[in-house]
Amino acid sequence: MFTKILIANRGEIACRVIITARKMGIKTVAVYSDADREARHVLLADEAVYIGAPPSRESYLVGEKIIAACKQTGAQALHPGYGFLSENAEFAKRVEEEGIVFIGPKHYSMAAMGDKIESKKLAGAAGVNCIPGVNSAIESAEKAVEIAKGIGYPVMIKASAGGGGKGLRVAYNDKEAFEGFTSCTNEARNSFGDDRVFVEKFVEEPRHIEIQLIGDSFGNVLYLNERECSIQRRHQKVIEEAPSPFISDATRKAMGEQAVQLAKAVKYQSAGTVEFVVGKDESFYFLEMNTRLQVEHPVTEAITSLDLVELMIRVAAGEKLPMTQADVKREGWAMECRINAEDPFRGFLPSTGRLVRFAPPEQTMWQGDTEHLYGVRVDTGVIDGGEIPMYYDSMIAKLIVHGKDRNDAIAKMREALNGFVIRGVSSNIPFQSALLAHPKFVSGDFNTGFIAEHFSKGFVAEEVPHDDSNFLLALATLVRRKTRELSASISGQLDGFSVTVAKKYVVVTLGAGGANVYTPVHVDDYVGSTGSARVIVDGQVYDIQSESRLNAICHRGMVNGKPFTAQVEAGTPRNPLAWRVQHNGRRIDVQVMSPRTAELHALMPFKAAPDMSRFVLSPMPGLLVSVAVVPGQKVQAGERVAVIEAMKMENVLFAVADGVVGKVLASKGESLVVDQPIVEFV
Repeated sequence: MFTKILIANRGEIACRVIITARKMGIKTVAVYSDADREARHVLLADEAVYIGAPPSRESYLVGEKIIAACKQTGAQALHPGYGFLSENAEFAKRVEEEGIVFIGPKHYSMAAMGDKIESKKLAGAAGVNCIPGVNSAIESAEKAVEIAKGIGYPVMIKASAGGGGKGLRVAYNDKEAFEGFTSCTNEARNSFGDDRVFVEKFVEEPRHIEIQLIGDSFGNVLYLNERECSIQRRHQKVIEEAPSPFISDATRKAMGEQAVQLAKAVKYQSAGTVEFVVGKDESFYFLEMNTRLQVEHPVTEAITSLDLVELMIRVAAGEKLPMTQADVKREGWAMECRINAEDPFRGFLPSTGRLVRFAPPEQTMWQGDTEHLYGVRVDTGVIDGGEIPMYYDSMIAKLIVHGKDRNDAIAKMREALNGFVIRGVSSNIPFQSALLAHPKFVSGDFNTGFIAEHFSKGFVAEEVPHDDSNFLLALATLVRRKTRELSASISGQLDGFSVTVAKKYVVVTLGAGGANVYTPVHVDDYVGSTGSARVIVDGQVYDIQSESRLNAICHRGMVNGKPFTAQVEAGTPRNPLAWRVQHNGRRIDVQVMSPRTAELHALMPFKAAPDMSRFVLSPMPGLLVSVAVVPGQKVQAGERVAVIEAMKMENVLFAVADGVVGKVLASKGESLVVDQPIVEFV
């Protein structure tokens, strides 16, 4: 067995590998860029080696620097994680040539399966069903349009070396095919150094289901059940679960056996995943093979009680798989939510900056631990006070739960999300909560178009359903009253000027554009222990018990005999007197007032925000890649104005109305902040 390995990655996956290596008694080496000097993976590893500037093309994508770090530290093996160089066959070959063991598949298997065009040809030769399309690189946008028309819309335009939703577009007409080819080519070139693009038929209403594989150097390949990955936004997975609520045991077996057959055809070793698109009738077609560890591997670990990272290391060290196909378990139900640094209320735009507060829910399952199951696990590469840089992907953490069945897993996940505190950057936690509460998701009736169908106009906090929205008002009132009680208990107050604790309040729910809602609330004397009260809202009675500290963001307790976890905090970005309450995906801003104060508040005029409609503003922090207009140019609605790159994704800004450019206020290569003006129209 190895005594020291290097992890050629960053973030949560680097931490994940380090933890299993430590369990196995193996020392670890981290690598880091300038942006990651104080990152969690650097702190966890036994050693760390600096490899360059923040852009990945100057650090994590420079294979020679990674190999040099191995030699410098005496690392015998290298684990690539996922992303970056993990599926680069040439890099894997170079590593092996230098006498370093690559903890992953052999370079020839990676080359065969890592190229999406060649892998489809191999899959077809192996008897695996493939989707109709043109499996050869397309040389121009015009040719892409011609091919797409021949196949029939809709089509999927994909980068051959793509992954993680990058270098991928769905086109429904000639214009989208032309623009999609251009964007895919640029993204693929910037992210993978390979701008080859191909086109295939897009199967409508599909399920995205993948088979986890593990193989050794003795010719043994096993399938470790499937993962349901159909909940996606912009082709990036949002929620993954195992098993799938859709396929039958017969389909599971057939998919698994085909995946194994394909893996054996390329002499596959290590962990890998074969992805399928599955139709309504459970017919399935090969999409691609990911020759690496997947982001969503923890859900497989939960239902099988296997440590996939440990198996990868043992296989790379020449050991035989310790089990047969008959030994593979499938117990309980696991789910994973990807917690990303993005603002769901602003079109899911990237959010970078310092994590002022990072407090995940309490864990009862841990990475590398296959004994403690049926609980909550958090995989992350960040710490409280850490930085979310703009150079890498947006993932903050992965939240994993394991339940006895699917309903139990959903309930565990919703409660865990309620208690996940992230401040300083925006996160998609409210959106994840809303997805889990959607009746179609709960029933298992969904496909890859679920988010596009049910959230076609974006995500608006006010539109998120809540089983009992009055509970949010009751909780805000209770917390506000407890602060009054604390003030009233301070000694030395002057007679006639002391703080009094009232029973009658009005909760003002602050709406957009000054559309506020005023709700009378009554609070009775305590009915239980300290921290308890009976709160009455619109005739509904809420007996609430909570021992949470007043300065705590996360409040836990009981309401009418049932446990709850919610977040309540004083002050919002626009109103220091307001209270923000979050529960089950619903977020509201309220002010808790006396009845007389509420009367006066209703008379206050609403101050509208300044009109910025003549400006094109940067919707996110990022790098200004290009500006497509010049002063004096006439621009029509829908025309490209600028391109911003953030978290490895290219974001195109279009004009929303006809106009004439007055000034260009930002330059190519400039680092932008949120709402920074780029172009001004006259």
